[in-house]
Amino acid sequence: MPPIPKPDAATKAFFRSVVPDHPAVGVRPMFGNLAAFVNGNMFMGLFGPDLFLRLSDDDQALVQKAGGGSFEPMPGRAMSGYVVVPEAWREQPKKLATWVERSLEWAMALPPKVPKAKKKQ
Repeated sequence: MPPIPKPDAATKAFFRSVVPDHPAVGVRPMFGNLAAFVNGNMFMGLFGPDLFLRLSDDDQALVQKAGGGSFEPMPGRAMSGYVVVPEAWREQPKKLATWVERSLEWAMALPPKVPKAKKKQ
């Protein structure tokens, strides 16, 4: 299995700059990368240099049509519900902000994720 790609400092700073300023949103490390969560549900994150969003099937198709790609943490194994945004969107802050907001709204509509009970040892 190939090593998990890591974002550089500039990519991490970019990510933090596009995470919505919302009281229910939190950012935490995820496999050496960063991810944003709302109500326990991940809605956006980094995978190396790539920014991915959680979106409806229709919105995923629109992002892919615009040059995005499937989110595959392991080659050939796409993570359903997520799409990598086109790299060009980094230079289009209004467009990116619109899609990030759509991702947040989509995740906020999902049932809150209940933490799993810890197993007794």
